[in-house]
Amino acid sequence: MQRPLSPGRELCAPGASRGIRACAAPSRCCLTVSMATQRVRGVSRGKKMKLKSLLLRYYPPGIMLEYEKSGELKTKSLDLLDLSPSTDVNALVEEIQKAEPLITASRSDQVKLLIQRLQDKLGQHSNHQFYLFKVLRAHLLPLTNVALNKSGSCFITGSYDRTCKLWDTASGEELHTLEGHRNVVYAIAFNNPYGDKIATGSFDKTCKLWSVETGKCYHTFRGHTSEIVCLSFNPQSTLVATGSVDKTAKLWDIQDGKEIVTLTGHSAEIVCLSFNTSGNRIITGSFDHTVALWDVEAGRKVYTLIGHCAEISSALFNWDCSLILTGSMDKTCMLWDATDGKCVATLTGHDDEILDSCFDYTGKLIATASADGTARVFSAVTRKCITKLEGHEGEISKISFNPQGNRLLTGSSDKTARVWDAQTGQCLQVLEGHTDEIFSCTFNYKGNIIITGSKDNTCRIWN
Repeated sequence: MQRPLSPGRELCAPGASRGIRACAAPSRCCLTVSMATQRVRGVSRGKKMKLKSLLLRYYPPGIMLEYEKSGELKTKSLDLLDLSPSTDVNALVEEIQKAEPLITASRSDQVKLLIQRLQDKLGQHSNHQFYLFKVLRAHLLPLTNVALNKSGSCFITGSYDRTCKLWDTASGEELHTLEGHRNVVYAIAFNNPYGDKIATGSFDKTCKLWSVETGKCYHTFRGHTSEIVCLSFNPQSTLVATGSVDKTAKLWDIQDGKEIVTLTGHSAEIVCLSFNTSGNRIITGSFDHTVALWDVEAGRKVYTLIGHCAEISSALFNWDCSLILTGSMDKTCMLWDATDGKCVATLTGHDDEILDSCFDYTGKLIATASADGTARVFSAVTRKCITKLEGHEGEISKISFNPQGNRLLTGSSDKTARVWDAQTGQCLQVLEGHTDEIFSCTFNYKGNIIITGSKDNTCRIWN
């Protein structure tokens, strides 16, 4: 059974106009504004702080503050995770001003404008209907994975034909064929949010780093003794992490191509890995039924999550990195406190293996996909099941939220992908046409384009 690699984690918004810039690589969040509780947490106050610019982040909604303190340029964020189209903007800005000394009265109108723009984004594409734009007969042999860059302007496909191809989303034209691997290209990713590099992991035991612009290979990372099946860039785009059937994960420096550290300790193959938002922690999920959390800088294990009684299929952090979600072949997902590694909830209800799971951008909702042909949505707060998605006639191997968090996309062995209402569980659209199992499907950053990849050797662009 395939376990497609999720595209690189989206961190911030594309560029904005009117002199308001968008965040390129935000630092760790240090302030959270919660409309639900009317509290502001973690505000850092200091002397000689001068606000230089405000940067917009659409998903999850937030405003980055770029400021100068003692001559040094720093960044922190206002995370507006509870923002909705109905939020009282004036009341919210007042709350922000009380909590954040950098937001003075002279900045209030500018902040209101930014929040209104975030509200507009949350309401966009909610009722979008997807239509088939193009069928790409991408490779000579079956595809393995599909991944979009941050803006959605291009995407990549990996294949059993030993190549990775780069495609233009708007035209469907092939931009580059990345050749050089000697076996299946299985794991692929962009270095989002930058999107100027691609990493490919292969059954030939190597990982390669490529230029998006030229298609040239920068480095070949050698060191694994068995197939590479998962990989990820850190958010700062300085490292690539690779996971292998050889039971290890490795961290590589993308500048000089050298191995930084080997993470050892699992007793079976590593099938998934994920960095946290700040890039100082990484988790690895294994067929040994456990997930390990590692300190990236020290290259040492912090703790092991023990509780599942079958192979791990997915493992990832929520946005603020307070929780870890793990999915397993034991038919359950588990939620863990990321601070101490203690299990805080077990999500049950599926009748067969959990093949994929995810958080929405804000971390409020959890979605699970199962071999039982259903998907479920849970509240990350109450840990209760909100709705059940029924309609597929085969196992669901892939699930993801749209950026706005109100739609879900599923891909199934029944040869279809489906778009669902995340709150009600209603199926809104069936994307038909593939002639074999869909193993990968994903929204773009705006939520108005879908890419599906199938074992029928094609991928499809839906607009």
